[in-house]
Amino acid sequence: MNLRALQYFVKLSDFKHFSKAAEACFVSQPTLSTQIKKLEDELGVQLVERSPRKIMLTPVGEEIAERARLILSDVDQIRAVARRAGDPADGNLRLGLFPTLAPYLLPHVIPTIREQYPNLRLQLAEEKTEDILKMLQQGELDAALLALPINDDGLDMEILFDEPFVLAVPGEHPLGVKDQITLDDLDGNELLLLDEGHCLREHALEVCALAGAHERVDFHATSMETLRQMVAANVGITLMPLLSVKPPIAQTGNLITKKFARPAPSRTIAMVWRNSSALSDFLRELADCFRNLPPSLLKQ
Repeated sequence: MNLRALQYFVKLSDFKHFSKAAEACFVSQPTLSTQIKKLEDELGVQLVERSPRKIMLTPVGEEIAERARLILSDVDQIRAVARRAGDPADGNLRLGLFPTLAPYLLPHVIPTIREQYPNLRLQLAEEKTEDILKMLQQGELDAALLALPINDDGLDMEILFDEPFVLAVPGEHPLGVKDQITLDDLDGNELLLLDEGHCLREHALEVCALAGAHERVDFHATSMETLRQMVAANVGITLMPLLSVKPPIAQTGNLITKKFARPAPSRTIAMVWRNSSALSDFLRELADCFRNLPPSLLKQ
């Protein structure tokens, strides 16, 4: 049994498709199929149910795939221990971020990281929070930037900053003339929200509950940019994180953002990683690069 065969098998369990798994492993489909068959022969059990239209793992294949993930995660930790003994900033770091943060935060921090850690190669994964947590647990990521709360005893974290929300309204909306917004102003209003799985949706629903507002049930956006354009098209109003309306993000015509009166609704961003990670000390140091933003950036 070799690690490469286990890697191939784990990818096959992820994609349930030989061609896609082979592409993800950068090998040909015959090569991957041959390795999976050798693994089955060595273990003496059938791992995969093969049919022309669908690939499924057998029950024992499902269990072995999960154990293989743990083995591969341990191997990554061995590499991380060796890397820590040298220079943890000289190598790859796999970092997960969620879509309503990544494009708005990274332009402000990547130059600092490159200057401070010139040999560090960031491999970024932009996924929904649930998927990022799964990738962390399976050892596919070294760390992630997420919005709290995160309920996982297996993770350590460094709180980075609080990001206020602003209210985005069309140019002619009655709330557009107010200097600042209170939660009472949202009472009875419909808000455009992202679809299920986005942490921003959960935060917006909390604000709606406090303010007596509700979501517009006939429309759910798939991205922050869709929300932005729908507001500009007079479809409705929405909450937006402050970084998403700060330069270098271009202004959108017929869209006005209004700050909230204190205490403004906000979200707390943290860096998280497995508490068993050999890179913990370095990740705490790296967190400072994400924490030390220009003071004006988080001011409404």
